[in-house]
Amino acid sequence: MENPIDVIAGLGVVPVIAIERASDAVPLADALLEGGLPVAEITFRTEAAADVLAAIRDTRPELCIGAGTILDRGSLKRAIDSGARFALAPGYDPEIVEAAGAASLPFCPGIMTPTDLTLATARGVRLAKFFPAGVAGGPKALAGIAAPFAHLGVRFIPTGGVTQATIGDWLAVKQVVAVGGTWIAKTEDIREGRFAEITRNAAEAVKAAKEHLEKRA
Repeated sequence: MENPIDVIAGLGVVPVIAIERASDAVPLADALLEGGLPVAEITFRTEAAADVLAAIRDTRPELCIGAGTILDRGSLKRAIDSGARFALAPGYDPEIVEAAGAASLPFCPGIMTPTDLTLATARGVRLAKFFPAGVAGGPKALAGIAAPFAHLGVRFIPTGGVTQATIGDWLAVKQVVAVGGTWIAKTEDIREGRFAEITRNAAEAVKAAKEHLEKRA
């Protein structure tokens, strides 16, 4: 099975999804796959998250699923038990980094400052979530933060405030692996069954990311 981080890096974008009902899991997965986006970060902001992961694992294994908003060991365990192949968090917690490493789960903790990144890299972190990317200063801020750590090979997934229109700005930062996109599959679109809209958003995001990744190559 392909490394999930390689899958994400190859696409340049990962949808960040808060889904309220497990019954929407398969329609959501199908919408993303139809749009050419075979990856999803299911955030643990809702009670349904673990059930959603399990449903996609069992019915749509071709979708590379990960867990977001992992804030404690309990959430991490539920994510792993439900089939998450990678996980992310909005902040840096060395205990979660250690637990994910012990479970051999690719884990991307959140950072916003050079101090955050100093602490994370000291624990071996080489892939970090830049969050909240928009209010933290945008692509220029991330480029500045990343520069002193370039020799360590640290890479980033900026999330929070990224839009379809700014994908290219973020991917122009060479240390960015992919962007996290909450606009691709919004909670309200899932709730209202607007899966065709999600497919369109996914296809547009994949197309834009591919174009900008090719410029970097």
